[in-house]
Amino acid sequence: MKNTAKSSFYLFLLPAVALGLGIAWIDSRPGWDDAGITAAMIFTVAAVPGFLVARMPWLFALAVGIWVPLFSILFSMNFGGLLALVPGFAGAYAGYFTKKLSS
Repeated sequence: MKNTAKSSFYLFLLPAVALGLGIAWIDSRPGWDDAGITAAMIFTVAAVPGFLVARMPWLFALAVGIWVPLFSILFSMNFGGLLALVPGFAGAYAGYFTKKLSS
């Protein structure tokens, strides 16, 4: 991996982690009860680096989507939060394959 490609990779990875943590924090609030919006946010945030970087989409899917299940399991022992990984992987790979098909 070239230095410019490596730096752009990390340039997108750190914000993906931060946005994933933000989504998980919002999702864990007591008044928040909209899984559809959470899934759409995860999908969108994972799709952007999947498209722009087009490298290792699985890592971006985990960087964004792992936090909702972790918060859900750690704070309420709810393993249903693992379903949040699905829109993360769908978004990251949708962005990745869109980039591959367009180039």
